[in-house]
Amino acid sequence: MEGTNSPKDVAVTLQIIFLITILSIAPAILILTTSFTRIIIVFSFLRSAMGTQAAPPNQVLVGLALFLTFFIMSPVFSDMNKNGLAPYLDGKLTFTDALNEAKKPLRKFMLQNTRKKDILVFLEISKTPTPKTVDDIPDLVLLPAFVTSEIQTAFEIGFLLFLPFLIIDFVVSSVLLSMGMMMLPPVMISMPFKILLFVLVDGWNLVVTSLVKSYM
Repeated sequence: MEGTNSPKDVAVTLQIIFLITILSIAPAILILTTSFTRIIIVFSFLRSAMGTQAAPPNQVLVGLALFLTFFIMSPVFSDMNKNGLAPYLDGKLTFTDALNEAKKPLRKFMLQNTRKKDILVFLEISKTPTPKTVDDIPDLVLLPAFVTSEIQTAFEIGFLLFLPFLIIDFVVSSVLLSMGMMMLPPVMISMPFKILLFVLVDGWNLVVTSLVKSYM
């Protein structure tokens, strides 16, 4: 195996290694830097609140969450391609410059959906000096702050989704107790009413629309 003394050859090799690394962690990047986290958690809360166990199945929920993620993130991905990837492929930008330009729209998206409190917490944990502008916030601080904010928001939405179904459970349990039917599981009676309520109010449309608009 022949060596090389050319810095250009070494740089190309390092770029290839970096690209392979990015591709190997692409699923984690897609989950943690986009709207996927919030959407899939809300869907999980919704299914638990309805008490339908495995309906819809996990494959359906994940698939729907992925399509909604691509729909929400399409403007961001378009800007990343326009400002970073396309100029790099045309030879107008170096690899480093293209990477910096491509991550700007993604950072903007994450900053818009990250609570200041979470950013301050991770700045304090990492002992990073307070940045003068949002552009000075390190990526290693912004990413966990964004994920934490998404989980917090998803849990808040999940709590609101639980309330109407919880009321139905209380009503059904009270009726069964007053009738002396203590051996009959309330879940068997309340589940059809939950599904009926969800269908009558066009629940899937409301949930999906609310999730999409929360990013728009």
